[in-house]
Amino acid sequence: MEEFKVQKGEEKQRLDKYIVNKKSNLSRMMIKKLIEEKQILVNGKETKTSYLTQIADAISIHIPETKNIDLKAQNIPLNIVYEDNHIIVVNKPKGMVVHPAVGNPDGTLVNAIMAHCKSSLSGIGGELRPGIVHRLDKDTSGLLIIAKNDNAHIEISKQIQNREVTKIYLCLVRGNVPEEEASIDMPIGRSTKDRKKMAVTPNGKKAITHFKVLQRFGTYTFLEVKIETGRTHQIRVHMAEIGHPIVGDMVYSNGKNEFGVQGQMLHAKKLSFKHPVTKQEIHLEAQIPEYFEQVLQTLQKQLEK
Repeated sequence: MEEFKVQKGEEKQRLDKYIVNKKSNLSRMMIKKLIEEKQILVNGKETKTSYLTQIADAISIHIPETKNIDLKAQNIPLNIVYEDNHIIVVNKPKGMVVHPAVGNPDGTLVNAIMAHCKSSLSGIGGELRPGIVHRLDKDTSGLLIIAKNDNAHIEISKQIQNREVTKIYLCLVRGNVPEEEASIDMPIGRSTKDRKKMAVTPNGKKAITHFKVLQRFGTYTFLEVKIETGRTHQIRVHMAEIGHPIVGDMVYSNGKNEFGVQGQMLHAKKLSFKHPVTKQEIHLEAQIPEYFEQVLQTLQKQLEK
């Protein structure tokens, strides 16, 4: 348990910002989690992340002890693009779930990382597990960063929150997109019609997606997409909203396509960020999946006829 008293000059700060300044080893994401779990109190009372500090406020922070969680280490092959003592970057295949959940208790990326990393894991959030700092949907392939220790987890999380990690995707969408390049700035939140889905909604969180056309195939368009924000299903929701859903998407379109593809044709191709320890710029790329390449070749042949 740590306690801080707000001094003159420290008032009128958001609670999470105040704590970040006092505890540089905690990210805002972690602070938010601790506040929600009532592990951070102001004057002995629970509060919100947006609370503005006042002079003489007593702020207590309790960080739970790290404990092992019941996750099975499974010897599942990994396509490792980069690895050192602090982070590992993998090219996740389509069809693999990132983290165990109801319906997917094992066979996930986390189970594979548990076996690969063994004792070198992050203890963030009071649980000893691979440091998943961002995610990809089950049927989205491509690059994913995993932190091996707490410091790496904190530093990469901060970069993501500050929009300092560049994420570039490739996708095949339905229809002939009229623009050569454009930006979509539409807020995304939980759908009011189906709680399992996300949707463009006035009360959603800010979401910005940039795209440019790489190639046109008549009734299909091959795009490069860069996201500024990382909302759940962001690219899938935005492309469907402008009338060009991603080919194979079973949630945000009817999923029908002439190629028999199941699941969205979306691949996280490029990732750029600063190494959490050395601060060196890292630029990585993941080869497009074979099935994706075959569909593009089929479309190219149809175009040349």
